[in-house]
Amino acid sequence: MKTTITVNGQARALDLDPRTTLLDALREELDLKGTKKGCDHGQCGACTVLVNGVRINSCLSLAVMHDGDAVTTIEGVGTPDALHPIQQAFLKEDAFQCGYCTPGQICSTLGMLKEVADNWPSQATEDLAAKIELTDAEIRERMSGNLCRCSAYPQILAAIRSVAEAGA
Repeated sequence: MKTTITVNGQARALDLDPRTTLLDALREELDLKGTKKGCDHGQCGACTVLVNGVRINSCLSLAVMHDGDAVTTIEGVGTPDALHPIQQAFLKEDAFQCGYCTPGQICSTLGMLKEVADNWPSQATEDLAAKIELTDAEIRERMSGNLCRCSAYPQILAAIRSVAEAGA
């Protein structure tokens, strides 16, 4: 099937088997290897990308479903010379060890911060009528779909907290 997806700001025309996941299209067809294939079952979050600003597990989504959508992968978040504030915070807080989950963690953080800004409640949100307060419990709940085998959770939390407090 012919599909056009805007990836990291660039329209990309693809001719795909309709069974191709968004993750495989990104990695194999577009050679964007930053998005990781972890469990391939939507359980680890290593494949998290943003679609139209909303975070999804790209291993659970067919690429042809995203015809006309805007997809942001880790390659579209900052550059080596101009890191995004969340990337800077991950470095500053040492929020990774092996780094395998880091692209998904960063994309998920960006989506999560937008959810909070848009006042989307989570399971941890206590008052649904009030503006969401980004507590540690709220961050942990919202990031619970992103696993880290190295257990860098305290550093990830610190990185997210620093960016949220800075308003970046």
